[in-house]
Amino acid sequence: MSVPRPGTLYGVGLGPGDPELVTIKAARLIGAADVVAYHSARHGRSIARRIAEPHLRGDQIEEALVYPVTTETTDHPGGYQGAIDEFYVEAAERLAAHLQAGRDVVLLAEGDPLFYGSYMHMHKRLAGRFHAEVVPGVTSVSAAAAALGRPLVERDEVLTILPGTLPRDELARRLAQTDSAAVMKLGRTFGNVRGAFADAGRLDDAWFVERATMDGQRTGRLADVDPGSVPYFSLAVLPGEVASSVPDEVAEPARRAEPTVRQPRVGIGEVVVVGTGPAGRDWLTPQVAAALAAADDLVGYGPYLDRVPPNPRQTRHASDNRVEAERAAHALDLAASGRSVAVVSAGDPGVFAMATAVLEVASEEKYLGVPVRVLPGLTAAQAVAAAVGAPLGHDYAMISLSDRLKPWDVVTERLVAAARADLAIAIYNPRSKARPWQVGAARDVLLEHRAPETPVVLGRDVGGAGERITVTTLEDLDPEQVDMRTLLIIGSSTTRVVNRNGRTTVFTPRSYPSSEGVVRA
Repeated sequence: MSVPRPGTLYGVGLGPGDPELVTIKAARLIGAADVVAYHSARHGRSIARRIAEPHLRGDQIEEALVYPVTTETTDHPGGYQGAIDEFYVEAAERLAAHLQAGRDVVLLAEGDPLFYGSYMHMHKRLAGRFHAEVVPGVTSVSAAAAALGRPLVERDEVLTILPGTLPRDELARRLAQTDSAAVMKLGRTFGNVRGAFADAGRLDDAWFVERATMDGQRTGRLADVDPGSVPYFSLAVLPGEVASSVPDEVAEPARRAEPTVRQPRVGIGEVVVVGTGPAGRDWLTPQVAAALAAADDLVGYGPYLDRVPPNPRQTRHASDNRVEAERAAHALDLAASGRSVAVVSAGDPGVFAMATAVLEVASEEKYLGVPVRVLPGLTAAQAVAAAVGAPLGHDYAMISLSDRLKPWDVVTERLVAAARADLAIAIYNPRSKARPWQVGAARDVLLEHRAPETPVVLGRDVGGAGERITVTTLEDLDPEQVDMRTLLIIGSSTTRVVNRNGRTTVFTPRSYPSSEGVVRA
């Protein structure tokens, strides 16, 4: 008889109470678990289970871990701590029985599992015997700060987390020495805690938060709270002095009374030319995302601007794809008036895109004082190459077939030069409605210098909903399979096509033959 593989223990944080603060991962694990466990007092009600209830399947095993004592007295020989320690041992063995039988166990934890949470006692007893994973949750401290709408710390300020069960003099000492504090576990300790704030001279700056994010949430000045009304699920919060300060321009009443209408920046703004990659948000670099988020104005070809999520704070300036110089001048004029402008390109802005157009116009005398930055993006050539393997793994050239900005004889000369040099070639802008003949013409030019069986990759809309990868040969290249959204990669004499487990892989080795044998690139 085979022994089942042991299950996994998951300590799952559910946040401070609002069911909408449960993470996607936590919800998924709760729904998939064989066993769902949770702690409660002797009344049997579990806040953690209530938060998790929308994600329970209804057919799962539930393990209610009921504390034998909370605030009551006990006749256990070891007193309160003895009763609790014995309970933890018994509870751990109950969960261990499930884990040993191969059942995954989710142990629910309000807030974060390892932040003053009951889960940690099971973790210490079980993690050494079974695989254990912890899913963090929003802490009550974070929820309290959000409920107050006040930051706790800024710059070099120090936040101290304190349990309200500490002696009054110790609490007062620590409160006096820190910039910011959150005191947990109030309830019966409230009088002691408020006294400690007063002793430390910090009472007037302290706040009270009860049941943060839950029904019945209450906030107010700590000094004004009735001690008889304070539940266990409450905190005393002391924001840092710097974090609590208000900038002069915000505090000035006259300034506050003005309508919140966007005003132009004083002085010169900036143009940032960005590349969004070949498709959706997954291809966007964090650097470009930050520039897009900071911009006042977005300038670009309409379909490329559509890739950027709308933001009502920003103004969009869409234009046709054939007015690059006008688009660049418009962006520079906006920046000259004090705006922060992002010029949006697909792919990389420096590869057959807007970076050159902007810099060319920016070199005119009237725009020399306008700052211009270029932020790179993932190119279409890189995306297509990666989708099929590494056909651009050695030296390669990038050539655009468009003859709108250069004569066709120049295109032909460059195709011949690249072919004679035995470079792999990434071909941009291969075909449009106005020039459907160029793919066939380029193929015929290349066949004069490349073998008919040279591998060719056609990548269309890579990363998008219409992604299509086709691997063929130069001889069999069909222009009807190509449109403006397709990028072609023509292999070199060393490019190889290999079938790996039913998938076609194309790569160009980094070694290259010479008259004296094989040399390394």
